[in-house]
Amino acid sequence: MTTRTILVSEQEAGLRLDKFLSLACPDLSRTRIQNLIEEGHVLVEGRAVQSHAQKTKAGWTFVITIPEAIDAIPEPQDIPLEIIYEDDDLLVLNKPAGLVVHPAPGNHDNTLVNALLAHCGTSLSGIGGVKRPGIVHRLDKDTSGLMIVAKNDLAHHHLSHQLSTRTLSRTYQAFLWGIPKNQTGTIRTQLGRHPKDRKKMAVLPEGGKEAITHYQVLETYPPTASLVECRLETGRTHQIRVHMTHLGHPLLGDPVYGRPPKGVPEFLKNHLKEVPWTGGRQALHAAQIKFIHPRTGDLLSFSCPLPEDMRILKSVLDFK
Repeated sequence: MTTRTILVSEQEAGLRLDKFLSLACPDLSRTRIQNLIEEGHVLVEGRAVQSHAQKTKAGWTFVITIPEAIDAIPEPQDIPLEIIYEDDDLLVLNKPAGLVVHPAPGNHDNTLVNALLAHCGTSLSGIGGVKRPGIVHRLDKDTSGLMIVAKNDLAHHHLSHQLSTRTLSRTYQAFLWGIPKNQTGTIRTQLGRHPKDRKKMAVLPEGGKEAITHYQVLETYPPTASLVECRLETGRTHQIRVHMTHLGHPLLGDPVYGRPPKGVPEFLKNHLKEVPWTGGRQALHAAQIKFIHPRTGDLLSFSCPLPEDMRILKSVLDFK
């Protein structure tokens, strides 16, 4: 990992940030710089940059942290997959919690991509990029549930377009601390990197990207918790986790955003520690996905029930 510090001169003021940094760092492409900004690796005056399109100002100091590159192309690995549907163009799978989607620093193998390369063979290589072949959208490591994988360029293009135009529908189920005041609602904010902790996302007063989550309360466990359904209109990093925390009801088990509120009975917190999922997994599951098949034009819909760890959690809440 390397760090670079760059000062904006009077002559460079007013340039788009990604252009300015690509000129200052000719060994980095503009796409690479945009990705570094998205991942929170570019700071200005000690705060994470929120947009690669913002204009520079004279005297600003940018610090770029460049993670170690992953040299090796992902190798096929025989990792079991739960395939819900598959044809020549795509597959839908139920990702277990704990499985990383694609190789990254700290997770060079044993990822979903490694498993897909073994399952699909060489035909998948290069679809969507050699490091993320076939991946149309992603789930956090510790989020379980449904994902679509493209098996050719046609499918990848069409599914990515549906994702960007919000015609690909994704619905999640999550357990929250407490009970939302309104049974249904829409959370609409700007979401971006936390200004002080680049590993976290945050609701921002300005900048960032629009994030929209529609939610509905399915069950309540007064006064401790509730089960909600969340439908994503946008798909920002950690969107549901941040939005539910912003609502005042963080996800149970979330190690980053989900501290239990005051007033939770001590006996219940102790009881929940015995449930398997509490080892750092947020209680979040991608339960349903709908999309138009890129070749046939048919509307496809798939769903999968809560995984065992979240069913155990539900039984504990039901009992209490």
